[in-house]
Amino acid sequence: MLELYQTALRSRLLLGTARYPSPALLTAAVRAAGAEVVTVALRREAAGERAGQGFWGIIRELGVRVLPNTAGCHSVKEALTTAHMAREVFGTSWIKLEVIGEDDTLQPDVFGLVEAARLLCAEGFQVFPYTTEDLVVAERLLAAGCRVLMPWGAPIGSGRGLNNLLGLRALRAHFPDVPLIIDAGLGLPSHATQALEMGFDAVLVNTAVAQARDPVQMAGAFARAVEAGRQGRTAGPMEPRDWAAPSTPVLGTAFRG
Repeated sequence: MLELYQTALRSRLLLGTARYPSPALLTAAVRAAGAEVVTVALRREAAGERAGQGFWGIIRELGVRVLPNTAGCHSVKEALTTAHMAREVFGTSWIKLEVIGEDDTLQPDVFGLVEAARLLCAEGFQVFPYTTEDLVVAERLLAAGCRVLMPWGAPIGSGRGLNNLLGLRALRAHFPDVPLIIDAGLGLPSHATQALEMGFDAVLVNTAVAQARDPVQMAGAFARAVEAGRQGRTAGPMEPRDWAAPSTPVLGTAFRG
């Protein structure tokens, strides 16, 4: 089981809800993924009263937990305002905190992120910060009160997978008891498998599923990939070797003199 802020979850696949071709495909994809948590942007919910009510009705019918996010916020003040509004709209203290610092890569502004996290945690929010693999930033976020970290795999929507394997491995090794969720940049189910094999606790996927030719099939593929990666990790994988090692015993076999 995955535990996030004292909430136990069976699924290690979190799903975004943006950019799906239709509400019906979103519904089917969430069910195919077996996701228990979906992210929702407040701006999407509030974009139009009638559309927002319809979208919220879909989420309620699915019976999943909502993780509101502060997507599109570029300052601490904007992120705080959005988080407070999200708590009122969705009735949850969970918040996926995004403070964007660079428009081309959508890289987090880690200075603003730490400050916003500190203020929100002090107000009782349970913060899921979208961050980089930087170890110092991770320390500051944990000191601010975060109990979960969401490092990026690659820039949002890029589909490039895990760009900095060394940095991500170091992050996992330095914080063995902190739930770490890879957020952003995954494009293939194999990327999710790799993340879970490396010891990450879960992944959050949106664009790779929503923009697939068949979102429902892709959601199911990611669900199986996450399960395979987790099982591969817990099974105790062999250590890589520099030299070949025969898989068939050579003792007692014929040999040429």
